[in-house]
Amino acid sequence: IFIMEWENQTASSDFILMGIFSHTPTHIFLFSLVLGIFTVALLANTVMVLLICLDRRLHTPMYFLLSQLSLMDLMLICTTVPKMARNYLSGRKSISVAGCETQIFFSVSLFGAECFLLAVMAYDRYAAICYPLQYPQLMNWNVCGLLAASSWILGVFDGIVDIAATLSFSYCGSREIPQFFCDITALLRLSCTDTSTFETLVFICCVVMLLFPLSLIIISYTRVIITVIRMSSGEGRHKAFTTCSSHLVVVGMYYGAAMFIYMRPTSNRSPAQDKMVSAFYTILTPMLNPLIYSLRNKDVAKAFSRCWGREI
Repeated sequence: IFIMEWENQTASSDFILMGIFSHTPTHIFLFSLVLGIFTVALLANTVMVLLICLDRRLHTPMYFLLSQLSLMDLMLICTTVPKMARNYLSGRKSISVAGCETQIFFSVSLFGAECFLLAVMAYDRYAAICYPLQYPQLMNWNVCGLLAASSWILGVFDGIVDIAATLSFSYCGSREIPQFFCDITALLRLSCTDTSTFETLVFICCVVMLLFPLSLIIISYTRVIITVIRMSSGEGRHKAFTTCSSHLVVVGMYYGAAMFIYMRPTSNRSPAQDKMVSAFYTILTPMLNPLIYSLRNKDVAKAFSRCWGREI
C-alpha cells in the first residue's frame, strides 16, 4: 500500500517549498548570513570529527561521543541548507516526493539520534564525575559503542515510522509547504487524510524521544551538580562545571527548540514561528555546538594546535 501511494504521488505534481527568504535587500543579507553559518558549521564539525579521529589523546569515550554529535550536526545541516539555497538561487521552489521523503527521513532520524546521544553524553559525565574510580568499567569502549550505536538505531527507527506514515497520506489539495524543507508537521496540514491517529503517534514518539532522554539528563546533571558542590578541590570543581555547562547549553538549545516544534497542538501552530525555530535547530545549533565545545575545551584547542603544527 505504501509503495502504491508513493508511486501515485510521484506521478503527480511536486511539493512546493515556500522558503523563508524573498529577494528584498534585507532577505538577501539574511540569506548570505545563513550561507555563512552553513560554511562555519560545515568546517567546524568536520574539523571536530577529524581532530578526534587523528589525535590519540582524544580517543576517550567523551570525545568519541562528541565526534558522533558533530557527525550528526554535519549531516543535519547538509540535509536542509543546500536544497534551500539551490531553490532560492534558481528561483525554483519545487521538491519531488522522493526528495521530500528523503529530507523527512534524514531530518527526523538525525533529530531523534541526537536526542538520545545527548542523554548518553549526560550519563558519561555522570559516571566520570560521580564514580571516577569505576568510570573505566561503567563507560568502557564496549558500553560506549553500544550506547552510541543505539542512539543511531533509535533515530533511524523513528525516521522509518514517520516515512511509513507520510507515504500513506493523500495530498489532494494545496501542495505548498510553508517551510524551507520538508517537515513532518508541515505535511500534516496539507493532507486530506485523517491524521489524528498519526498526530497521537507523533506525540508518543516525542515523549519517548524528548521527555524520556531529557528526564535522564536532568537526573544525571542533578547528581553531578551535587557531587561537584561537595568537591574539596577548587580546580576540580571549576573543570567539572566548565565541562557540564557546555553540555547543558547544548541540551537547553536543542530540546527547547524541539519541544516547541513537535509538542504543540497542530491548531496552535504558526508557520512563521515554525520557520524561525526550525532554522534555529537545523541551521544555527549545528554551528554553535562545535564552537561551544571547542572554545571552552582546552584539550580540543591543544589537539588543534598539535595537528596544525604537524601540517606546518
